[in-house]
Amino acid sequence: MRKTIIASLVFLIVSITTKAQDFKSNEHQFDPPWQQTSLNGKNFTIYGIDNMPDFHGDVNDPDLVIFFAGNQYMVVPELLDAFKKKYPKYTKVFAETIPPGIEVEQIQNGKLLVGNMRITLSPDVITAGKASITEKNNQGWFVNTKAYAKNKLAIMVYKGNPKKISTLKDLGKENITVAMPNPNWEGIGKRIVLAYKNVGKDSLSNLIMDKKVNVKTTLLTTIHHRETPLFIMNKRVDAGPVWYSEAYYHSNLTNHPIDMVEIPDKYNVDATYMAGELKNAPHKKAAKKFMKFLGSKEAHEAL
Repeated sequence: MRKTIIASLVFLIVSITTKAQDFKSNEHQFDPPWQQTSLNGKNFTIYGIDNMPDFHGDVNDPDLVIFFAGNQYMVVPELLDAFKKKYPKYTKVFAETIPPGIEVEQIQNGKLLVGNMRITLSPDVITAGKASITEKNNQGWFVNTKAYAKNKLAIMVYKGNPKKISTLKDLGKENITVAMPNPNWEGIGKRIVLAYKNVGKDSLSNLIMDKKVNVKTTLLTTIHHRETPLFIMNKRVDAGPVWYSEAYYHSNLTNHPIDMVEIPDKYNVDATYMAGELKNAPHKKAAKKFMKFLGSKEAHEAL
């Protein structure tokens, strides 16, 4: 049963056909984006200066706008290509892969500021964890919701696991530095805290989330799916709990110096991802098509 659960999110990445970007011979050698895009145009990506890997597609007059849960960044290019192939009418799609908590604030504010650029697009579809989508559905946000994937947790470590980390309990050791998603912004943070409590009750959670934060051996992230692998690859931390799909992607489908440590099922925490079609979607027909597409064979093959 557990393998079936994980397969529904690992299927999001196993079929990826694009390759991670090659190492660079400078201080930004590990910088995202970690996949290639099918979009064309003058490329002006300057690593460390002008680079926005979590904003995908056409920001000008799009046919469809989707706010994805951030950890699904690795499948978005392929997924959008598959959608546009199935529905060629929709040629311009814009998507974000930033933390759902930030996306909610963006929706409520009506604007997102990144550097000197302001994005004022309203989403047609958003994706997030089951609890978040269910809560907003009860508040009247959606006309339709759909569960489309499941996931669990894993520990991401540097290639070869030099600190010999084997359990979540090891993350509490004084000599282990940890990247930890901030529960205030990222839903995964609360799931990881629950896993800590499954292993060591409140004592392990308090150690990692309070004591180690205060002495800076736990670093809280704002966007873990980018910061945690970068922190590990640049040797700022030794390890970080992440979604299984992220650890699998970096350790098996890229040439990044990252390995994965699995967490036993009895301590692990599952998550269900859901999509919601917004009542006030600016592109209602496209939103309905995308919701239908998420359950299609074409989507599963792309995911």
